Amino acid sequence: MERGNPLLDDYVLSLTGTPRPSVCFLPSASGDADHYVVRFYKAFADRADASHITLFRREAGARDLRAHLLSQDLIYVGGGSLVSLLGVWRAHGIDVILREAWSRGVVLCGLSAGALCWFDRALTAYYGRPEPVGGLGFLPWSFTAHYDSEPERREEFHRRVAAGMPRGFAADDGAALHFRRRDLLRAVTSKPDACAYSLRVVADEVKEDKLEATYLGDDPCPAHRPPLVSAADRFAPRPQPPAVAA
Repeated sequence: MERGNPLLDDYVLSLTGTPRPSVCFLPSASGDADHYVVRFYKAFADRADASHITLFRREAGARDLRAHLLSQDLIYVGGGSLVSLLGVWRAHGIDVILREAWSRGVVLCGLSAGALCWFDRALTAYYGRPEPVGGLGFLPWSFTAHYDSEPERREEFHRRVAAGMPRGFAADDGAALHFRRRDLLRAVTSKPDACAYSLRVVADEVKEDKLEATYLGDDPCPAHRPPLVSAADRFAPRPQPPAVAA
C-alpha cells in the first residue's frame, strides 16, 4: 500500500492466479489503526474480496479466525511494531494459523514489520536503535527493511551478521523479495533505484551483494520470468540429515 504507487500491490495480487482474489489484511503491528484499515480498503476493495481481522477490538471481523485465514488467496500484513505484532499473534494463535496457510499455498506478504515477521531473525528500529528480534522462522535467515531510508540499519545489520546472526537479506523502501517456500525466486521494485541485498560472512568479513532486481514499471509481470537461481542456491538451507520415522 505504497501511497500513489500500486506496483507492489499489483504484483502480489498477480501471484494469486485469480482475477478477483480473497485478500485479508492483518493490521496487528499498528494496533489495528483505523486509518491503516481504511487505506487497505481503498487499495484493494475495487479488485479483491477484501477483509481484515482486528485483535485489539471486540469486533474482530471474523468469528472463526482459522477458517477465515485459510480461505484467503492472499494475507497482507501491515507495518508498525514487530514486537507487538508477534506478541498478539502468539496470544491468539495467529502464528500457528499462518504457518498452516503458508503450507497450503496461501500467498503471504507484508511491509516493514509485515515483512520482518517471516524470518528467523529480524532487525527492527521501531523503538529507536536497531535491535534483533526473533521472528516466525518461516524463512531461516535474517532480514531488515528500510535499508536506504534508515542508514543506521546497514551498520547494525553488518555488525549483527558478523557476530553470528543468520546470514540474510535487506531491502530498500520500494523493494521486495519473492520467495516460494524457502527458495528466493526474484527481487522486484516499485522504484527504479530501489535495491535488495544479500549478506553473508566470507573469510570473517560480511559480504554484501546487490541482488538482480526487476523494476515493475518496466516489467509488470516478472512472476513469469526465470527465478534468481544463483541467489536461491547461495541461500538454500544447509543440508539436513534425513528424517527418521519411528
